[in-house]
Amino acid sequence: MPWTSFYLVFPLVIWAVTGYAVEPLRAGIVGCDTSHAIEFTKLINDPQATGPRAEVEVVTAFPGGSPDLPSSADRVEGYVKQLREMGVEIVDSIPALVEKCDVILLESVDGRPHLKQFEQLAVGKPVFIDKPAAANLADVIAIFRIAEQTKTPCFSSSALRYCTAVTKFADDPALGDATGCSVASPFEIEPRHIDLAWYGVHGIEAIYAIMKPGCEAVSRVDGSASTIVTGRWTDGRLAVWRGLKGGHDYAFTAFGSKGVAFDRGFSGYEPLVNEICTFFVTRKPPVPATETIEMFALMEAADESIRRDGAMVSTAEMIQRAEKSLAFKAAD
Repeated sequence: MPWTSFYLVFPLVIWAVTGYAVEPLRAGIVGCDTSHAIEFTKLINDPQATGPRAEVEVVTAFPGGSPDLPSSADRVEGYVKQLREMGVEIVDSIPALVEKCDVILLESVDGRPHLKQFEQLAVGKPVFIDKPAAANLADVIAIFRIAEQTKTPCFSSSALRYCTAVTKFADDPALGDATGCSVASPFEIEPRHIDLAWYGVHGIEAIYAIMKPGCEAVSRVDGSASTIVTGRWTDGRLAVWRGLKGGHDYAFTAFGSKGVAFDRGFSGYEPLVNEICTFFVTRKPPVPATETIEMFALMEAADESIRRDGAMVSTAEMIQRAEKSLAFKAAD
């Protein structure tokens, strides 16, 4: 191997063997149509950053954007300008971005293009997929299949999973083991996504942080001011999500074997960004693919419950239906 090539490869070898970067890992952002692209970059590139954030630097971005979604298209130009002012190089394609970075943040606010974007990103470099992981369950399953086939470490999460008001329940000795929970969060719909994926996903992520996987059936009822989704876990525990139509608050109640705990609010993006950067350094996803798939099955079952007049719908049925859809597309 030529010495020039050795010096290029050696830092990556050290990273792979020890889990520590000799130089900051070069991060690329796909999708400059969300405030997360700006806020995450500020946290990661902060000269005073410590811990895992000090091991990563955002160096490049691909604008992306969905022309048919105003909340995406109307933001790209402004956020690209801000990123340029922060010293981030803007490239004109995903392949060009992949060549220039070691790790990737898939930030496109629209979940619909995530599958096609991930197909181009899945080259073995760690990828964080911002919420929603995709617009529907079938695409989420397809993304994780590609990740497995290409040996591309990846995970998806909302910042609410790591919100201080949620994570403290796990360390509360007065609460004991979680026997159920109730979460309230804002609810907005984007008609080309399953209903809860667009914004309700924040509250569902919080539920999974408290309850862990195991939801077997879901029911949903809609009202004028809110939507109520109830999940039944395989061990009989219940979780309730109240989607606030027009509301902007977050509230969390955890029921435990020893007591009940309550908190509210949002603690910002730093806890999630710390998890992302730790993942980039270790290449170990903190949220398993099976958990994200189950979570989307819960959300898709909530839509199906409305179609069945509030009946309980099996999450396993939703996964089977999505897998059949993928098999049909593959055979077409």
